[in-house]
Amino acid sequence: MRQPSNHVHVARHRDNIARFTIEADGTLLAAAAQILKDHKPAKLKSMLRHNQFAVNGTPSSQFNRPVSAGDTLEVNFDRSFQVFSHPKLKLIYEDNDLLVVDKAYGLLSTGTGKEKEETVFSIMRKYVQQRNERAHVYVIHRLDRDTSGLMLLARSTRARDRLLKEWSSLVTERLYEGIVEGVLPQDHDVVKQYLKDDENNYEMQVTNDKSQGKLAVTEYTTLERGQRFSRVLLVMKTGRKNQIRVAMQSLGHPISGDRKYGARPNGIHRLALHATSLTITHPATGNELKFESPAPESFTTQLYL
Repeated sequence: MRQPSNHVHVARHRDNIARFTIEADGTLLAAAAQILKDHKPAKLKSMLRHNQFAVNGTPSSQFNRPVSAGDTLEVNFDRSFQVFSHPKLKLIYEDNDLLVVDKAYGLLSTGTGKEKEETVFSIMRKYVQQRNERAHVYVIHRLDRDTSGLMLLARSTRARDRLLKEWSSLVTERLYEGIVEGVLPQDHDVVKQYLKDDENNYEMQVTNDKSQGKLAVTEYTTLERGQRFSRVLLVMKTGRKNQIRVAMQSLGHPISGDRKYGARPNGIHRLALHATSLTITHPATGNELKFESPAPESFTTQLYL
């Protein structure tokens, strides 16, 4: 799959923006020429250079950018589309139904209503409402404040409803990379446990009482071993709160820096857990979308401390 640019527009109401449907596969310049037949080639190229075209919500100045029949082409006749920029959040993908973002360590996914700090939800809501004050975003799954990486949001109620109802079939793979304390004895294992929420300590705990807990299944593969730490690839087979952190704690190898679940402070001053890959079936089109975000370089530093 072609990965969209991280630069996404925020258009204002006063701009003269028109939306068209691309009718044939080809290049962005060819599609623009077909749609804007009264514009000379030099004018179209000038508009491209100034980021006045956006395909499926993502602006592009690349004249030979591939486009497909059915794609949406937006044209800002007044000026360039503005770009999304935030120090703790990258916008990886956007269309009329979905948003995929890459979240930095230290940023909340959503708030409880008491916090005044920014969250992924508040940042993206502000973004979509700059273009349409009635627009909404919906958080489909959360990442812990201290976990970085890929996160999925919905822009439409139809996408939200399908994803929440058919999560296990539409979200086909979620991969995390982490650094854990100690040297894991096995290269591969699957951890199955029942988790319950300890409201007093705000932690998830393992319980033997199935009626009191929810099944959490976490798969890990050891990628690399240092003297004191291991680098692992983790697969969430279920979507329970803190399930990766609890799974590794239960093995005696907590995520590095995870003081909440028994780990010591580490040299990179953060939880060494990153959502590195997300594969979904688009709830509206049925197309498979795969997104990747490499783990921070600091993880390698921690591995060999």
